[in-house]
Amino acid sequence: MSFDVAEVHFLTDNAPQITAATADLALSKKSMISDIAALRDTFGDQGRAVAELAGARRSVAGKLPQEWLLCHDSAQQTTPMAVSAERARRLKEALGEGVLVHDVTCSIGTEGHAVLDAGLHYLGSDIDMPRLLMAQFNLSLHPSSAASGGKPELLQADALVPATTGADVIIADPARRNNGRRITDPAQLLPPLPSLLETWSSTPIAVKCAPGVDFSGWQGLVSLASVDGGVKEACLYSPQLAQGETREAVVIRGDHLDCLNDLLEDGGGESLAREPGDFIIDPDGAIVRAGLVRHYAIREGLWMLDDRIAYLTGNRIPEGTSGFRFLEEVPLKKLKSALAALKAGSVEILVRGVDVDPDQLRKKLQLKGSAPFAVVVTRIGSRGVALICGPREFSSAATL
Repeated sequence: MSFDVAEVHFLTDNAPQITAATADLALSKKSMISDIAALRDTFGDQGRAVAELAGARRSVAGKLPQEWLLCHDSAQQTTPMAVSAERARRLKEALGEGVLVHDVTCSIGTEGHAVLDAGLHYLGSDIDMPRLLMAQFNLSLHPSSAASGGKPELLQADALVPATTGADVIIADPARRNNGRRITDPAQLLPPLPSLLETWSSTPIAVKCAPGVDFSGWQGLVSLASVDGGVKEACLYSPQLAQGETREAVVIRGDHLDCLNDLLEDGGGESLAREPGDFIIDPDGAIVRAGLVRHYAIREGLWMLDDRIAYLTGNRIPEGTSGFRFLEEVPLKKLKSALAALKAGSVEILVRGVDVDPDQLRKKLQLKGSAPFAVVVTRIGSRGVALICGPREFSSAATL
Protein backbone atom coordinates (compact mmCIF):
# COMPACT_ATOMS: atom_id res chain seq x y z
CA MET A 1 0.00 0.00 0.00
CA SER A 2 1.30 3.44 -0.91
CA PHE A 3 0.96 6.77 0.92
CA ASP A 4 -1.21 9.80 0.41
CA VAL A 5 0.15 13.33 0.43
CA ALA A 6 -0.61 13.94 4.11
CA GLU A 7 1.21 10.74 5.09
CA VAL A 8 4.31 11.68 3.12
CA HIS A 9 4.39 15.10 4.79
CA PHE A 10 4.08 13.41 8.19
CA LEU A 11 6.90 10.96 7.41
CA THR A 12 9.11 13.80 6.20
CA ASP A 13 8.47 15.99 9.22
CA ASN A 14 9.07 13.17 11.70
CA ALA A 15 11.93 11.33 10.01
CA PRO A 16 14.36 11.16 12.99
CA GLN A 17 11.69 10.00 15.45
CA ILE A 18 10.46 7.34 13.00
CA THR A 19 13.96 5.94 12.49
CA ALA A 20 14.45 5.66 16.25
CA ALA A 21 11.02 4.13 16.91
CA THR A 22 11.30 1.42 14.24
CA ALA A 23 14.92 0.40 14.70
CA ASP A 24 14.18 -2.59 16.97
CA LEU A 25 10.87 -3.78 15.51
CA ALA A 26 10.75 -7.30 14.07
CA LEU A 27 8.51 -6.21 11.16
CA SER A 28 7.73 -9.83 10.28
CA LYS A 29 4.38 -11.20 9.13
CA LYS A 30 3.80 -12.65 12.58
CA SER A 31 4.66 -9.43 14.37
CA MET A 32 2.97 -6.97 12.00
CA ILE A 33 -0.23 -6.57 14.02
CA SER A 34 1.65 -5.94 17.25
CA ASP A 35 4.17 -3.69 15.48
CA ILE A 36 1.41 -1.52 14.01
CA ALA A 37 -0.30 -1.38 17.42
CA ALA A 38 2.94 -0.21 19.03
CA LEU A 39 3.47 2.42 16.33
CA ARG A 40 -0.11 3.66 16.70
CA ASP A 41 0.58 4.19 20.39
CA THR A 42 3.50 6.42 19.39
CA PHE A 43 2.28 8.03 16.17
CA GLY A 44 -1.51 7.84 16.41
CA ASP A 45 -3.40 7.46 13.15
CA GLN A 46 -0.12 7.63 11.21
CA GLY A 47 1.05 4.34 12.74
CA ARG A 48 0.08 2.39 9.61
CA ALA A 49 2.12 4.68 7.36
CA VAL A 50 5.13 4.41 9.68
CA ALA A 51 4.85 0.61 9.64
CA GLU A 52 4.62 0.64 5.84
CA LEU A 53 7.74 2.80 5.61
CA ALA A 54 9.68 0.69 8.11
CA GLY A 55 8.77 -2.55 6.32
CA ALA A 56 9.70 -1.12 2.92
CA ARG A 57 13.04 0.07 4.24
CA ARG A 58 13.73 -3.34 5.73
CA SER A 59 12.96 -5.00 2.37
CA VAL A 60 15.69 -2.99 0.58
CA ALA A 61 18.30 -3.12 3.33
CA GLY A 62 21.74 -3.07 1.71
CA LYS A 63 20.27 -1.99 -1.63
CA LEU A 64 18.96 1.54 -0.98
CA PRO A 65 19.81 4.10 1.72
CA GLN A 66 17.82 3.34 4.88
CA GLU A 67 16.90 6.98 5.43
CA TRP A 68 14.97 7.17 2.15
CA LEU A 69 11.18 7.48 1.98
CA LEU A 70 9.50 4.64 0.08
CA CYS A 71 6.54 2.28 0.25
CA HIS A 72 6.41 -1.42 -0.56
CA ASP A 73 5.17 -0.79 -4.11
CA SER A 74 7.95 1.67 -4.92
CA ALA A 75 10.52 -0.57 -3.22
CA GLN A 76 9.57 -3.45 -5.54
CA GLN A 77 9.60 -1.27 -8.64
CA THR A 78 12.76 0.74 -8.01
CA THR A 79 15.88 0.12 -10.07
CA PRO A 80 18.96 -1.17 -8.23
CA MET A 81 21.40 1.69 -7.64
CA ALA A 82 24.23 -0.08 -9.46
CA VAL A 83 22.10 -0.41 -12.61
CA SER A 84 21.11 3.27 -12.48
CA ALA A 85 24.76 4.23 -12.02
CA GLU A 86 25.78 2.30 -15.14
CA ARG A 87 22.98 3.97 -17.11
CA ALA A 88 24.12 7.43 -15.99
CA ARG A 89 27.68 6.54 -17.01
CA ARG A 90 26.47 5.58 -20.50
CA LEU A 91 24.49 8.82 -20.87
CA LYS A 92 27.50 10.87 -19.84
CA GLU A 93 29.76 8.96 -22.23
CA ALA A 94 27.32 9.39 -25.12
CA LEU A 95 26.31 13.02 -24.56
CA GLY A 96 29.16 14.59 -22.62
CA GLU A 97 29.46 16.69 -19.49
CA GLY A 98 26.76 19.00 -18.21
CA VAL A 99 23.78 17.58 -20.09
CA LEU A 100 20.25 17.82 -18.70
CA VAL A 101 18.53 14.50 -18.00
CA HIS A 102 14.73 14.59 -17.68
CA ASP A 103 13.36 11.58 -15.82
CA VAL A 104 9.68 11.66 -16.79
CA THR A 105 8.64 8.86 -14.38
CA CYS A 106 10.93 9.73 -11.49
CA SER A 107 9.03 7.84 -8.75
CA ILE A 108 11.13 8.02 -5.55
CA GLY A 109 14.26 9.45 -7.20
CA THR A 110 16.64 6.51 -7.69
CA GLU A 111 17.70 7.63 -11.18
CA GLY A 112 18.16 11.16 -9.89
CA HIS A 113 20.81 10.09 -7.40
CA ALA A 114 22.72 8.24 -10.11
CA VAL A 115 22.49 11.16 -12.54
CA LEU A 116 23.72 13.61 -9.91
CA ASP A 117 26.53 11.23 -8.92
CA ALA A 118 27.67 11.30 -12.56
CA GLY A 119 27.83 15.10 -12.46
CA LEU A 120 24.90 15.61 -14.83
CA HIS A 121 21.92 17.94 -14.40
CA TYR A 122 18.65 16.33 -13.34
CA LEU A 123 14.98 17.17 -13.76
CA GLY A 124 12.41 14.74 -12.40
CA SER A 125 8.68 14.60 -13.00
CA ASP A 126 5.91 12.18 -12.09
CA ILE A 127 2.12 12.21 -12.27
CA ASP A 128 1.85 10.76 -8.75
CA MET A 129 2.23 13.50 -6.13
CA PRO A 130 3.10 11.24 -3.14
CA ARG A 131 5.91 9.63 -5.19
CA LEU A 132 7.08 13.10 -6.23
CA LEU A 133 7.20 14.24 -2.61
CA MET A 134 9.19 11.14 -1.66
CA ALA A 135 11.61 11.86 -4.51
CA GLN A 136 11.99 15.44 -3.29
CA PHE A 137 12.94 14.21 0.18
CA ASN A 138 15.28 11.48 -1.10
CA LEU A 139 17.04 13.79 -3.55
CA SER A 140 17.49 16.43 -0.85
CA LEU A 141 19.75 13.89 0.87
CA HIS A 142 22.15 13.79 -2.09
CA PRO A 143 25.48 15.47 -1.25
CA SER A 144 25.16 17.94 -4.13
CA SER A 145 21.76 19.11 -2.82
CA ALA A 146 23.01 19.39 0.75
CA ALA A 147 26.13 21.28 -0.34
CA SER A 148 24.24 23.84 -2.38
CA GLY A 149 21.31 24.14 -0.02
CA GLY A 150 19.02 24.05 -3.05
CA LYS A 151 16.06 21.81 -3.78
CA PRO A 152 16.18 19.33 -6.67
CA GLU A 153 14.24 20.26 -9.81
CA LEU A 154 10.98 18.32 -9.67
CA LEU A 155 7.50 18.88 -11.03
CA GLN A 156 4.20 17.04 -11.32
CA ALA A 157 3.54 16.08 -14.93
CA ASP A 158 2.18 13.31 -17.13
CA ALA A 159 4.97 11.52 -19.02
CA LEU A 160 2.90 11.86 -22.22
CA VAL A 161 2.36 15.61 -21.85
CA PRO A 162 5.72 17.42 -22.10
CA ALA A 163 5.92 20.05 -19.37
CA THR A 164 9.36 21.38 -20.28
CA THR A 165 11.70 21.76 -23.24
CA GLY A 166 15.46 21.68 -23.55
CA ALA A 167 16.34 18.30 -22.02
CA ASP A 168 19.24 16.48 -23.72
CA VAL A 169 17.91 13.01 -22.91
CA ILE A 170 14.76 11.42 -21.49
CA ILE A 171 14.61 8.53 -19.01
CA ALA A 172 11.29 6.71 -18.67
CA ASP A 173 10.21 3.72 -16.59
CA PRO A 174 6.67 2.65 -17.61
CA ALA A 175 4.77 0.44 -15.16
CA ARG A 176 5.55 -3.20 -15.94
CA ARG A 177 2.63 -4.82 -14.15
CA ASN A 178 -1.14 -4.50 -14.46
CA ASN A 179 -3.40 -6.09 -11.83
CA GLY A 180 -0.41 -8.04 -10.54
CA ARG A 181 0.51 -9.51 -13.93
CA ARG A 182 3.69 -8.82 -15.87
CA ILE A 183 3.27 -6.91 -19.13
CA THR A 184 5.18 -8.35 -22.10
CA ASP A 185 3.66 -6.27 -24.90
CA PRO A 186 5.37 -2.84 -25.15
CA ALA A 187 2.09 -1.30 -26.30
CA GLN A 188 0.49 -2.36 -23.00
CA LEU A 189 3.04 -0.69 -20.73
CA LEU A 190 1.80 2.19 -18.58
CA PRO A 191 2.29 4.56 -20.33
CA PRO A 192 2.56 2.61 -23.61
CA LEU A 193 5.99 2.52 -25.21
CA PRO A 194 4.76 3.70 -28.66
CA SER A 195 3.12 6.72 -27.03
CA LEU A 196 6.27 7.55 -25.07
CA LEU A 197 8.41 7.37 -28.19
CA GLU A 198 5.98 9.57 -30.15
CA THR A 199 5.82 12.13 -27.33
CA TRP A 200 9.61 12.44 -27.08
CA SER A 201 10.50 11.70 -30.70
CA SER A 202 12.90 14.64 -30.99
CA THR A 203 14.96 13.73 -27.92
CA PRO A 204 17.23 10.74 -27.23
CA ILE A 205 15.52 8.38 -24.80
CA ALA A 206 16.29 5.48 -22.46
CA VAL A 207 13.25 3.40 -21.53
CA LYS A 208 13.40 0.85 -18.73
CA CYS A 209 11.33 -2.27 -19.36
CA ALA A 210 10.84 -5.73 -17.88
CA PRO A 211 13.35 -8.28 -19.23
CA GLY A 212 10.53 -10.30 -20.79
CA VAL A 213 9.20 -7.48 -23.00
CA ASP A 214 9.35 -8.21 -26.74
CA PHE A 215 12.06 -5.83 -27.94
CA SER A 216 12.72 -7.57 -31.28
CA GLY A 217 11.59 -4.51 -33.26
CA TRP A 218 13.69 -1.96 -31.38
CA GLN A 219 16.11 -0.12 -33.68
CA GLY A 220 18.54 1.11 -31.02
CA LEU A 221 20.42 -0.63 -28.23
CA VAL A 222 18.79 -3.17 -25.90
CA SER A 223 20.75 -3.48 -22.66
CA LEU A 224 19.92 -6.36 -20.30
CA ALA A 225 21.09 -5.83 -16.72
CA SER A 226 21.46 -8.38 -13.93
CA VAL A 227 22.45 -7.98 -10.28
CA ASP A 228 23.86 -10.89 -8.29
CA GLY A 229 22.44 -13.41 -10.75
CA GLY A 230 18.95 -11.94 -11.14
CA VAL A 231 17.98 -10.19 -14.38
CA LYS A 232 16.44 -6.86 -13.35
CA GLU A 233 15.56 -4.97 -16.51
CA ALA A 234 15.94 -4.36 -20.22
CA CYS A 235 16.75 -0.76 -21.08
CA LEU A 236 15.95 0.44 -24.60
CA TYR A 237 18.36 3.17 -25.73
CA SER A 238 17.73 5.23 -28.85
CA PRO A 239 20.52 4.98 -31.46
CA GLN A 240 22.09 8.31 -30.40
CA LEU A 241 22.99 6.74 -27.05
CA ALA A 242 24.85 3.73 -28.46
CA GLN A 243 28.10 3.31 -30.35
CA GLY A 244 26.96 0.86 -33.00
CA GLU A 245 26.02 -2.01 -30.69
CA THR A 246 22.44 -3.30 -30.66
CA ARG A 247 22.58 -5.82 -27.79
CA GLU A 248 24.38 -5.50 -24.47
CA ALA A 249 24.60 -7.41 -21.19
CA VAL A 250 25.48 -5.59 -17.97
CA VAL A 251 26.39 -8.15 -15.32
CA ILE A 252 26.81 -6.83 -11.77
CA ARG A 253 27.92 -9.13 -8.96
CA GLY A 254 28.82 -7.32 -5.77
CA ASP A 255 31.48 -4.78 -6.74
CA HIS A 256 32.32 -6.61 -9.98
CA LEU A 257 30.77 -5.17 -13.17
CA ASP A 258 31.11 -6.77 -16.60
CA CYS A 259 29.75 -5.40 -19.87
CA LEU A 260 29.73 -7.16 -23.22
CA ASN A 261 27.95 -6.42 -26.48
CA ASP A 262 27.36 -7.72 -29.98
CA LEU A 263 30.38 -5.88 -31.41
CA LEU A 264 32.52 -8.68 -29.96
CA GLU A 265 33.51 -11.70 -32.05
CA ASP A 266 30.80 -14.39 -32.20
CA GLY A 267 32.47 -17.03 -34.34
CA GLY A 268 30.79 -16.09 -37.60
CA GLY A 269 28.19 -18.86 -37.42
CA GLU A 270 30.72 -21.70 -37.10
CA SER A 271 29.96 -24.45 -34.61
CA LEU A 272 31.37 -23.85 -31.12
CA ALA A 273 30.26 -27.26 -29.80
CA ARG A 274 32.85 -29.66 -28.37
CA GLU A 275 33.13 -32.29 -25.68
CA PRO A 276 32.83 -31.08 -22.07
CA GLY A 277 35.88 -29.49 -20.51
CA ASP A 278 36.80 -29.36 -16.84
CA PHE A 279 33.88 -27.11 -15.94
CA ILE A 280 30.27 -26.53 -16.96
CA ILE A 281 29.30 -22.84 -17.00
CA ASP A 282 25.75 -21.48 -16.86
CA PRO A 283 26.03 -17.96 -18.34
CA ASP A 284 24.40 -15.09 -16.49
CA GLY A 285 20.77 -14.54 -17.43
CA ALA A 286 21.51 -11.11 -18.88
CA ILE A 287 23.96 -12.68 -21.32
CA VAL A 288 21.44 -15.34 -22.32
CA ARG A 289 18.53 -12.90 -22.76
CA ALA A 290 20.73 -10.52 -24.78
CA GLY A 291 21.68 -13.34 -27.17
CA LEU A 292 25.38 -12.98 -26.38
CA VAL A 293 26.26 -16.51 -25.29
CA ARG A 294 28.56 -17.11 -28.28
CA HIS A 295 30.25 -13.72 -27.83
CA TYR A 296 30.84 -14.50 -24.16
CA ALA A 297 32.19 -17.97 -24.92
CA ILE A 298 34.76 -16.71 -27.38
CA ARG A 299 35.83 -13.83 -25.15
CA GLU A 300 36.37 -16.17 -22.21
CA GLY A 301 37.98 -19.04 -24.13
CA LEU A 302 35.00 -21.35 -23.56
CA TRP A 303 32.97 -23.47 -25.93
CA MET A 304 29.43 -24.87 -26.12
CA LEU A 305 27.99 -28.27 -25.33
CA ASP A 306 25.45 -27.78 -28.11
CA ASP A 307 25.17 -24.79 -30.45
CA ARG A 308 21.45 -24.42 -29.68
CA ILE A 309 21.68 -24.60 -25.87
CA ALA A 310 23.03 -21.80 -23.67
CA TYR A 311 25.37 -23.89 -21.51
CA LEU A 312 29.10 -23.42 -21.87
CA THR A 313 32.12 -25.48 -20.92
CA GLY A 314 35.84 -24.95 -20.60
CA ASN A 315 38.89 -25.48 -18.44
CA ARG A 316 38.44 -22.44 -16.19
CA ILE A 317 35.70 -20.50 -14.46
CA PRO A 318 35.56 -16.92 -15.78
CA GLU A 319 36.48 -14.18 -13.33
CA GLY A 320 33.64 -13.07 -11.09
CA THR A 321 31.42 -16.07 -11.86
CA SER A 322 30.78 -19.64 -10.79
CA GLY A 323 30.71 -23.04 -12.41
CA PHE A 324 30.59 -26.79 -11.81
CA ARG A 325 33.46 -29.26 -12.09
CA PHE A 326 32.37 -31.86 -14.65
CA LEU A 327 32.53 -35.49 -13.48
CA GLU A 328 30.56 -37.67 -15.89
CA GLU A 329 27.74 -37.76 -18.43
CA VAL A 330 24.93 -40.28 -18.01
CA PRO A 331 21.59 -40.88 -19.71
CA LEU A 332 18.70 -39.38 -17.78
CA LYS A 333 17.29 -42.83 -16.93
CA LYS A 334 20.56 -43.78 -15.19
CA LEU A 335 20.94 -40.58 -13.16
CA LYS A 336 19.40 -41.99 -9.97
CA SER A 337 21.71 -44.99 -9.82
CA ALA A 338 24.76 -42.91 -10.73
CA LEU A 339 24.11 -40.46 -7.88
CA ALA A 340 23.43 -43.30 -5.47
CA ALA A 341 26.82 -44.82 -6.33
CA LEU A 342 28.41 -41.44 -5.53
CA LYS A 343 26.55 -41.31 -2.18
CA ALA A 344 24.93 -38.02 -3.16
CA GLY A 345 22.91 -36.37 -0.40
CA SER A 346 22.02 -33.05 -2.03
CA VAL A 347 21.98 -31.84 -5.60
CA GLU A 348 21.65 -28.51 -7.38
CA ILE A 349 19.70 -29.13 -10.59
CA LEU A 350 19.91 -26.96 -13.71
CA VAL A 351 17.70 -27.67 -16.71
CA ARG A 352 17.74 -26.23 -20.21
CA GLY A 353 16.49 -27.72 -23.49
CA VAL A 354 14.75 -30.71 -21.85
CA ASP A 355 11.21 -30.90 -20.44
CA VAL A 356 12.17 -31.81 -16.86
CA ASP A 357 10.87 -30.23 -13.66
CA PRO A 358 13.80 -29.88 -11.20
CA ASP A 359 11.63 -30.29 -8.10
CA GLN A 360 9.95 -33.44 -9.40
CA LEU A 361 13.31 -34.85 -10.52
CA ARG A 362 14.81 -34.22 -7.07
CA LYS A 363 11.97 -36.19 -5.44
CA LYS A 364 12.45 -39.10 -7.84
CA LEU A 365 16.19 -39.27 -7.09
CA GLN A 366 15.52 -40.17 -3.42
CA LEU A 367 19.02 -39.19 -2.36
CA LYS A 368 20.23 -40.89 0.83
CA GLY A 369 23.92 -40.03 0.97
CA SER A 370 25.75 -36.99 2.35
CA ALA A 371 27.90 -35.58 -0.47
CA PRO A 372 26.81 -32.45 -2.42
CA PHE A 373 26.64 -32.50 -6.21
CA ALA A 374 25.14 -30.61 -9.14
CA VAL A 375 23.39 -31.98 -12.20
CA VAL A 376 23.00 -30.17 -15.51
CA VAL A 377 20.13 -31.68 -17.47
CA THR A 378 20.29 -30.64 -21.11
CA ARG A 379 20.22 -31.75 -24.71
CA ILE A 380 23.35 -32.48 -26.72
CA GLY A 381 22.46 -33.16 -30.32
CA SER A 382 19.46 -35.49 -30.17
CA ARG A 383 20.32 -36.85 -26.71
CA GLY A 384 18.77 -35.79 -23.45
CA VAL A 385 21.62 -36.16 -20.95
CA ALA A 386 22.53 -35.49 -17.34
CA LEU A 387 25.95 -34.02 -16.63
CA ILE A 388 26.95 -34.92 -13.09
CA CYS A 389 29.18 -32.28 -11.53
CA GLY A 390 30.70 -31.34 -8.24
CA PRO A 391 29.06 -28.59 -6.16
CA ARG A 392 29.10 -25.00 -7.40
CA GLU A 393 32.57 -23.42 -7.34
CA PHE A 394 33.43 -19.73 -7.52
CA SER A 395 36.34 -18.07 -9.24
CA SER A 396 38.79 -16.26 -6.99
CA ALA A 397 37.14 -12.91 -7.85
CA ALA A 398 33.52 -14.09 -7.53
CA THR A 399 31.45 -12.20 -4.99
CA LEU A 400 28.38 -14.39 -4.44
